[in-house]
Amino acid sequence: MARPDKAAAVAELTEDFRSATATVLTEYRGLSVTLMKKLRRDLGSDTKYSVVKNTLTKIAAKEAGFDVPAELLTGPSALAFIKGDAIVAAKSLRDFAKENPFLVIKGGIYEGKTVTAAEIFKLADLESREVLLAKLAGAMKASMANAIRTIDALRAKLEAAQGPVAVVEAPVAEVAAEAPAEVVAEAVVEAPATEAVVETPEVTEEVQTPVEEKE
Repeated sequence: MARPDKAAAVAELTEDFRSATATVLTEYRGLSVTLMKKLRRDLGSDTKYSVVKNTLTKIAAKEAGFDVPAELLTGPSALAFIKGDAIVAAKSLRDFAKENPFLVIKGGIYEGKTVTAAEIFKLADLESREVLLAKLAGAMKASMANAIRTIDALRAKLEAAQGPVAVVEAPVAEVAAEAPAEVVAEAVVEAPATEAVVETPEVTEEVQTPVEEKE
C-alpha cells in the first residue's frame, strides 16, 4: 500500500475507533462472500464491518488512544465498528457465529476498555436498551392503572360511608356575609327605617313651699 493511501486508511480507521460505541475484532477465515454480506445485513446500518490489516489496526487504535493486545491481531481480521446499541450488535455477532463457526470473535473494545470474547458474549446476553425502555413503559402504565383503581375504590367507599347529603339552610347573617357587596348595599337602602324610641327621663319637680310673711 502506497504511503498516501496508508495514511488515509489509518486516518479513517482512527476516526472509526473514536466514533464507535464499541469495536469487535473477528477472524473471518473460511467465510464466503455471500456469508460476509449476510453478516453485514444482520449487523445493520449502525455497524461498519470491514476487513482490515492487523498492522493498520494497531496503528489506528494507538492513535485513537486504545491499546489492542497482540493476541487479537493474529490471522485475517475484520473489525465491527458499532455506532448504535452495542448489545444489539453483540447479539447479532453471537447468533451469526453460532450458525457459522468460521466467524471467530476474538475480543474488542467497549466503553474505552479492552474486553475478551467471553465478555462480549456476556454483553450479548443483556437486554437491549429498547427492551428495557419497553419494560419500563409497561411498568409505569401498570402502576398508573393500579393507582387509578385505588383512587376509584376509595372514592366509592367514602360515598357509601357518607350517605345522602343533608341540605342545611344557612342563617341570614351568613347569607348576607356571603352575598355580593352590591346586593347587601341595595337591601340596606330599601329597608324601612326603624323608629327609635326615646325614653324621656322622669323629671321630679321640686315644689317650693311659700315662706310665711312676717308681720
